[in-house]
Amino acid sequence: MFLALAQQAQAERTRRAKVIHALGENEVSEQLLLAANTLAKQPQALQLRYLQTLTEIAGDKSNTVIFPIPMDFMQGLKQILENKVVK
Repeated sequence: MFLALAQQAQAERTRRAKVIHALGENEVSEQLLLAANTLAKQPQALQLRYLQTLTEIAGDKSNTVIFPIPMDFMQGLKQILENKVVK
């Protein structure tokens, strides 16, 4: 009987943990959506975020190789790709 109660309590703790995890994931996805919308409205903000990311990677003691690509180049590439898809 005690084993059954212990298993039931463990199952309830696991269920609550999964619910809490799912709520956290939902909050994170909402914040990422807000951030993406903000960056989409402000090209300068996206450039600053890009530079901040490069700074973080460069300060890391790793063997990561970084090839900075100007954002204007990426925008032009995006337009080219979109034109090929439309045709």
